[in-house]
Amino acid sequence: MEKYLYLAVNLFAISFPLVRSFESKIRYASKWYALFPALIISATLFLIWDHWFTVIGIWEFNPRYLLGIYIFELPIEEWLFFFTVPFACVFIYEVLIYFFPKDIFQPAGKPFVFVMIPVLLVLAFINLDKMYTSVNFFVGAFALAIHWLIFKNKYMGRFLFAYLVHLIPFILFNGILTGGLTSEPVVIYNNAENLGIRIWTVPIEDTIYSMTLLLMNVSLFEYFRNRKTIQEA
Repeated sequence: MEKYLYLAVNLFAISFPLVRSFESKIRYASKWYALFPALIISATLFLIWDHWFTVIGIWEFNPRYLLGIYIFELPIEEWLFFFTVPFACVFIYEVLIYFFPKDIFQPAGKPFVFVMIPVLLVLAFINLDKMYTSVNFFVGAFALAIHWLIFKNKYMGRFLFAYLVHLIPFILFNGILTGGLTSEPVVIYNNAENLGIRIWTVPIEDTIYSMTLLLMNVSLFEYFRNRKTIQEA
């Protein structure tokens, strides 16, 4: 049964959001027209990045916990990850908007962007010898800059709220994948390419990786949703 572990994590991550997609309050399914293009675009970019890092040995996948089906050197479970996790994270984003109509984190949006971008760039430059750290932080800074140039502070407060809330399931699921509950990790990191700082068993860099993944999906989701609104006006 061990070979189903990564698949089970994917299925568990998407199960509740998928079941609740059709309820009458959040009406998540009615927004899939904007969600699915966002998922496809972000998954494509992240899978290219993921494939590159797998090939050069930044990380690898433990066959003990995999079905054994690979596409371009990546296990099928890893492909699913970039659809199931963003699906669940944007669901969190939408749920928080419904239950907290006031954008309570809006005042923190601009300071967050203008602090995080230089911090990430500095950390990236001083850790050029650590591929995961440097590339991850460069990409995170770039994603924040692009989002700000397009949307300014319109969605950043909403994103921040969702990001902070998502860290709870993120640490749980990533902790499982990085060996928190198993004798061996599912995803094996080359520690020469990261800072070696972990939250439970999760590399600290993963919090930025997840931030970028969520931000890209939220940005694209809101872009496609706005485009439909403009077309219907």
